[in-house]
Amino acid sequence: MHDGVAAYVLGVLDDEEHEAFERHLDVCEQCQAELVELAGVPERLDELKQAPSASEDDPPMSMSR
Repeated sequence: MHDGVAAYVLGVLDDEEHEAFERHLDVCEQCQAELVELAGVPERLDELKQAPSASEDDPPMSMSR
């Protein structure tokens, strides 16, 4: 995976890096495919940030069945 794909998706590139990566995307099919795979990550991270956290009394996920 190209490091720039994740940084681009998360919006952490500065303006110059952002523009350079978009030019790279125009010609790199692998990064285009990776971008499609990661496109939903920021939204999912936002959902996780807003989800109520488990209390200390709740068993770990691996223990609950």
